[in-house]
Amino acid sequence: MSGAASRILVIKLGALGDFIQAIGPMQAIRRHHRDARIVLLTTEPLRDLARAIGVADEIWIDARGSLLDVPYWLELRRRLRARRFDRVYDLQTSDRSGWYFRLFGPGPRPEWSGIAPGASHRHDNPARDRLHTIERQADQLARAGITDVRPPEMAWVKADVQRFELARPYALIVPGGAPHRPEKRWPLERYADLVKALVARRLKPVILGAPAEASLGHALASVSSEVRDLVGRTALEEIPALARDAACAVGNDTGPMHLIAAMGCPAIVLFSHASDPALCAPRGAAVAILRSARLEDLALEEVLAALPPRAFPA
Repeated sequence: MSGAASRILVIKLGALGDFIQAIGPMQAIRRHHRDARIVLLTTEPLRDLARAIGVADEIWIDARGSLLDVPYWLELRRRLRARRFDRVYDLQTSDRSGWYFRLFGPGPRPEWSGIAPGASHRHDNPARDRLHTIERQADQLARAGITDVRPPEMAWVKADVQRFELARPYALIVPGGAPHRPEKRWPLERYADLVKALVARRLKPVILGAPAEASLGHALASVSSEVRDLVGRTALEEIPALARDAACAVGNDTGPMHLIAAMGCPAIVLFSHASDPALCAPRGAAVAILRSARLEDLALEEVLAALPPRAFPA
C-alpha cells in the first residue's frame, strides 16, 4: 500500500522514554500517509502528550486489561475489526501487541508492520535487538516502504510555562525514575551536592518528577532557597517547553530526560549497568552520557565537568 488515503492504526504504549523515541517514526508515518485517517493506540498517562504531538486523528486508550479478562479482549477485538484498518504499524512490538494481530482474525487481516508471525511486513532483521530503539524502528518502517524517518520535529511544543515564573538561567534536575529500578538512580545525596554546586555557580536548580517522587523534590528544595520544586506540578507536554529555556539538564535514565534531550537542551544523562545507552539513550542535539556500573561510584566532579561551560553565567 502506498501513502494514499487509508485507515491506519499505530500502536505505541508505554513507557514514556520509549514513546518519546517513537515521535520521529510516528511523524514519518504521518508524512507518508498524509491523507490517511490515523488512530493511535496508547495508554492513559500518554493521552495528552499524544494529543499535543498531533500525529493522530484519533487516540484510543489501551486499558491494559489482563490476558485473562475475556470481556475486555472481546470488546477490543470488536472495535479493531469494526474500523477496518488497511494497515497497522506496531511500534510496540511486544507480546501484548502481538495479541492484537491475532484479534483481527479469523479472515483477512490488515497489512501489518511489526514482528507478529504472519505479518505482511514483518521486521525480521536478526540484529533488531542490537539496534538502538530509534534505528530499530526506522529499519522496521523501511521494510514497510517508509524511508523518510527523521529526528523528532518539536514544533508541536507550545505549552505556556510562564505560570511557573522561572527566572533564567536555570538548570533542570530529574532525580527520579522507575520505582522498581533503584539501581538506575544517582544517589539523592549526590543530587543535593549538585544542587549546591549549581547554586554556587549562579544557576537556579529546577526539580522535575512525577507526583510519587514528591519526597525527592522536597529534599532537594531544602538544600537552598534558590531551588524550585516542580515535582508533580508539570504536565508531560510542559517539560520540553521548560527545556527550551533551560541552560542545561542533569538526570537519570528516565522518561523526562528524553523530552528534554529532544528539545536540544544540553543534557547529561546518567546510566548504570541496569540499561545500555547504545540501545536506549536519549537523543538530541546536545546529549552527553555518563555511565558507571554503580551510580553511587559516579563522582560529582565528573558530572560538573560534563556540563557545557556556556551553561554557567559569565
